Parts: sequence; structure tokens; C-alpha cells
Amino acid sequence: MTAPIVSSGTADPAQPAPSEQPRRTPVRDRYFDLLRAIALFRVVFYHLMGWAWLPVVFPSMGVMFALAGNLMARSLKRPPLQVVRSRMRRLLPPLWLLGAIGVSGMLLQGWSPNSDGHPGWWWFHLTFWIVPLSDPPYAEGLQGIHGILGEDWASELAGPLWYIRAYLWFVLLSPFLLKALRALPWATILSPIALSAAFEFGYLNLPGERIPSALTDFSTFGACWILGMAHQEGVLKRIPRYVVPSVTPVIAYLGLWYALSHGFKEGHDLDDIPFAQSLWSFATVLILLHISPSWSEWPRWLRPFDRLITLLNSRAVTIYLWHNLCILVAATLWDQLWGIDVMWQHFSWLLESPWPVLAFTWVLICSCIVWFGWMEDVAAKRKPQLWPDGSSGSRTKPRAGTHRG
Repeated sequence: MTAPIVSSGTADPAQPAPSEQPRRTPVRDRYFDLLRAIALFRVVFYHLMGWAWLPVVFPSMGVMFALAGNLMARSLKRPPLQVVRSRMRRLLPPLWLLGAIGVSGMLLQGWSPNSDGHPGWWWFHLTFWIVPLSDPPYAEGLQGIHGILGEDWASELAGPLWYIRAYLWFVLLSPFLLKALRALPWATILSPIALSAAFEFGYLNLPGERIPSALTDFSTFGACWILGMAHQEGVLKRIPRYVVPSVTPVIAYLGLWYALSHGFKEGHDLDDIPFAQSLWSFATVLILLHISPSWSEWPRWLRPFDRLITLLNSRAVTIYLWHNLCILVAATLWDQLWGIDVMWQHFSWLLESPWPVLAFTWVLICSCIVWFGWMEDVAAKRKPQLWPDGSSGSRTKPRAGTHRG
């Protein structure tokens, strides 16, 4: 019996020639699905709690970039232009929906071309909400909606958009990175860390904000993206099994030591120390990919979480884009309970606890999945679903010749 093809993530539709035999739908790599789900949970948890040690326990952004790089390398078995266009089509519509709502709200609250004193540049920068080659602009210091939406909500809305911008650049560069990886594997993998060191130690300084910001993100997480590609290309399998467990603790220790010696604490964590982040994320991703069991089916102990993990993977972009705003709304609504005498007199300990806010945040995230998540289906040319958790009611029969993620 032929072994199933294991996919690292959601596959792009690809129509075969009429003469080709129908290809089998690839089985998802459930280990990667688990990592992506944990990464999303950790991102929401960290943005609410702000605990500096959370990115150390699980560097979500490095893991998410690695998983995306793995999928990108797998997709590049098809023509690069077609793959890049497909990735952009899947990424951008959810951003456009966020921008349509968010920018409209900013405009209604008085944001205008005169807000930054450069009307011409304001209109030009607004195009980054369409194709985020740089960070989309937003209005700072806006008043919220009393009792519902906190102040400076636009800053929270725009907070996650750096990831979309970085992801887009990684997608555009991937055909070239893949060629470099095949020619010079380890030089390509380690080059972003070398770039990060050049920025950190002052060997490279660039004027302005937008280009240095993009290059800093590439230098911080580029090695993780390329590691994902290397895993798909089989580069990691060509090194002796004992090497990775021997080397990664040294790299991780170096990154943690550098962070601790440069003011690592709550309010100044790995995100503020890019060189340390690049080393720690690289080491974590390397060991996770080394372990990679490539599950085509869930182990028994994870089967009860199948629908939850499937939902998180199906709506990863929606959750990431909207979670900051959900946290702000949840915290604002929870704070209204201080106005009830019996609550602050007898339950102040509960009002000060972040745990109810966390639970409420996930309720709001679930509502965003229902209200906005369908755009991910539209972007992927799938039948829109409100709650795609893999249950029998949410599954649709794949078209002939189409890979269903």
C-alpha cells in the first residue's frame, strides 16, 4: 500500500492536466498543526499578560515563520510566480477586511491627510493597507468608545501588522532563498543571524525607519523561515542525528545570556533585543524540526483536541489580526465592573485578575472567527464556513484535482 503524502500545512489548489491521473489529497502534518495552535495561544496569552518569560518558553513568531517557510518550500515545486501569487491571494484579503473596518473607524474619528503634516505621503502610505510592503499607517491617540473600546485602539489594531509585512517579504524572497539554500545550505541559513549581529554591534546602520525595520525583522526571523525551507528540502536530515541536540543548547544559552546581560525583564523582553531573539528562536525551531515526528494522524492523547486545533489552523490569520483588538475590548468591558459597588467592595481580587479577561478575550476571538474568518475561505477559493473545525458539518468535498488543507 502506498504511504500517504504528508503535508506541512494548507496546500494551494493546483489543477492537473486532463491527461494526468487524479492525485491523492495530501495528509496534513498534524505535528505542525499542533505547533501552530500552541503558537497562536501563546501570542494571545503574552499580549494580555506581558510576561517576559513567555517568549522564552515558546518563541511563537519564530515557530510560525518556520512553519510558513516549510510550506512555501513545498509549494515552490510549482512555478514560483504562481506560488507567490497564490500566497499573496491567501494573505491579503483578510488584511483588507481589517483595514476596511479599522481605517473607516479612524477616518470617522478625525484621522485625515493633515494629521501627520504630509498629505501627499499620507495618501501614498495608505496603499500599504492594500499591499503591506511596509507597515500600514494608523492614527495614534484616538479616543475609544466609552465602556466598549479603550483609548488608542488604532495602535492596538495595527500592532500585529508587522508580521503580515514580514511574511509578505519572506514570500517574495522565497524563490531566491530556495535557490541559495540549495547552493549553499548553511551559509544561507545562518546569514540572517550574521545580519542581526551586524545591526546589533554597529557594523551596519541605515537611515530612516521603514527599511531598517524590515531588515531587522528579516535578520531576527529569517533563519527560522529558511530552517523551515531546509526541513522541507531535507537539508536537516543530511546531518548526523547527534549534532542538533549537541549544538542547540549552546546557541540557546548564548541567546539567553545575551538577553539577560542586556536588560531582559518584563517590559524589555526578547522582542526588544533582536540579536538574542534571533539566537533563541533559531535554536528552538532547530530542535522542534529535529524532533518532527510528521504525524499523519493524531496520537491518542491529542485526539480530543482535534477540532480545536483544526479550527485554530483554519483561522490562524483571522485570530492573529484581530486578537489585539479583542484583548482591548475585553479589558475595557471588564473594567466597567468597577462601577458596581458590590463588585469592588467584595470582589476586587477578581476584578484585578487577568484570567477572566483572558477567557472573555477568547469569546470575542471566537466571534471574530464567525464574523470575519470567512474571508480566509474566500481568499483560498473555498466555500465559506463560519466554524471550520473539521467536524462533519463543516467539511466540504474537495474538487477534483484540488488539494484541500
